[in-house]
Amino acid sequence: MKSMTGYGFSESVGEQFQLAVELKSYNNRYLDINHNIPYILSPFEMEIDKRLGEMASRGHIEVNIRVKNLVTDIELYIDPEAVKKYSEAFSTIAALSGKALKPQLSDFLGSEGVLTSLKGSDSERYRQVLFSTLEEALVQFSASKEREGASTKADLINLGKRLEAGFLIIQSHADELETLVKQNLRSRFEEMLGDQHYDENRILSEVAVMLVKYSVNEEIKRLAVHLKEYFALLALDEPVGKRLDFLCQEMNREINTIGSKSQMVELNIQVVAMKDSLENIREQIRNIE
Repeated sequence: MKSMTGYGFSESVGEQFQLAVELKSYNNRYLDINHNIPYILSPFEMEIDKRLGEMASRGHIEVNIRVKNLVTDIELYIDPEAVKKYSEAFSTIAALSGKALKPQLSDFLGSEGVLTSLKGSDSERYRQVLFSTLEEALVQFSASKEREGASTKADLINLGKRLEAGFLIIQSHADELETLVKQNLRSRFEEMLGDQHYDENRILSEVAVMLVKYSVNEEIKRLAVHLKEYFALLALDEPVGKRLDFLCQEMNREINTIGSKSQMVELNIQVVAMKDSLENIREQIRNIE
């Protein structure tokens, strides 16, 4: 089991540049990757996402990559034609003004098009270091997700056992609930009819109808199946967050139905305890893939 919360960091320092990769992930319904990387590394976004997709099936992942060049990759270009034209322009200005004007070096350097800086844009030179650094960050990232996942799994198992304990108590009182319903109905009929003669078969048929209405046997059977599936999912070595969430919805439905039918204090106490456990389970599974 893996948590959707994770962190990984790695840094590489070479002769020409320094590169750092930081990965952070948070809870999210789907896999959502956000990039904060230099423009020069944009061509690698799809490859980075593919690698992250192999490590995480859900979650909001922030990818932060920083590059610091240790050796300048700027090239300067001087345009001879531009220098020539500016020289001619300065001479014309001097002739028209009637003054002996001699252009300074700063006049040329401040003129547009004379001196141009060209920054290197070869993304491929970063590839090997980028992906080796990314792999190191992913090792930390995956390990942190697994640590969090193992802790969450232990909590889910304990909460599942609490849920199961409440279920077993309800199951043990199922027959008692039916007996209680029968007794209550008989008492009411006798109280209303008193010493008058009545058709006992008709009363029994009415009792049977009421038992169908108040019986929790079907809910107990379905809840038993759901609990078995719950522990089976926890034992799987694959993402189960979405399936557990759906299963919790089904268990919640059965528990609520039992609570609405129950006329026993013992059962109502267990229903409240089970709903509390289930709410804690749902809170925990929001953190796993």
